[in-house]
Amino acid sequence: MLLWLTLALLWSTTCWAEQIYGLGGGRYFSTSPDYYNDVTGIRVSIGPIFGLIKSIQLRYGSSWSKSLGAQGGKIQEFLLQPGEHIIAVHGSYRGYLQYLVIYTDQGRSAAFGREEGNSFSASPDQPWKVLTGIFGHHKLLGITSIGFRWDSIRSFG
Repeated sequence: MLLWLTLALLWSTTCWAEQIYGLGGGRYFSTSPDYYNDVTGIRVSIGPIFGLIKSIQLRYGSSWSKSLGAQGGKIQEFLLQPGEHIIAVHGSYRGYLQYLVIYTDQGRSAAFGREEGNSFSASPDQPWKVLTGIFGHHKLLGITSIGFRWDSIRSFG
């Protein structure tokens, strides 16, 4: 009986590791947790070679996180409206992250890069969760894998 209980717990979604998309490799990156502010914007840097996604920044409240990934590229920015939250992400990758689309709970979206390669979609496992952070790996040319952290809304209003 104890064996079955252990196996059931190991296979439940609460015990799974966070999902990561892409081939990976290189240096690990992660946003620092912000327990008081919601994500209020995103910046994505697109490289001139093959249009790879080089780096990402999240804005919490009115402050930007450090740039996560490789240096350089052309920056594109998407700011959220007050009370708006990111509820889903779609993207694609080959050796590097090629494309990201951000979807919000107010029906808006923003696309970065160009769709090419293997597609993925990410969303929280509960309808009350929103994007609270990102993590992944990068090499010299850009991001090689990305994952998303989902949790409850930090601030109301």
